[in-house]
Amino acid sequence: MGIPQPAYYIFKCEQSAPPGMPKPSCVTPQTQDLFQHLATKLMQEGIMATVQPIRTSCMNRCSSGPVMLVEPGHTMYAGLTKEKMDRIVTEHIIGGNVVEEYVIDSELWDEAISPADMQKQMGR
Repeated sequence: MGIPQPAYYIFKCEQSAPPGMPKPSCVTPQTQDLFQHLATKLMQEGIMATVQPIRTSCMNRCSSGPVMLVEPGHTMYAGLTKEKMDRIVTEHIIGGNVVEEYVIDSELWDEAISPADMQKQMGR
């Protein structure tokens, strides 16, 4: 028997822009410890072996940050705080229920478009 795959991957934006940049960052002095908080919460719950937290660069949802993407399910959570992350782990990751009130607005995270369809939209 091999090592099991993770049941979930959590992609947490860790993009940090220098001060004075025109767009906001998911990592600021106030939010710089969110990834560590997430990892600690997963360890405390005893589920780190089946949930893989991953640091990512920009996911292009800067105005809604801090953000993270949960797969499977293609669920983007926005405006994260430690308290929101705790609830997402408890209700979504462990309980299997998306925390709808923290999901990014559909205007900023609409249905996926296949690469082939994107090329068609771009006239290629």
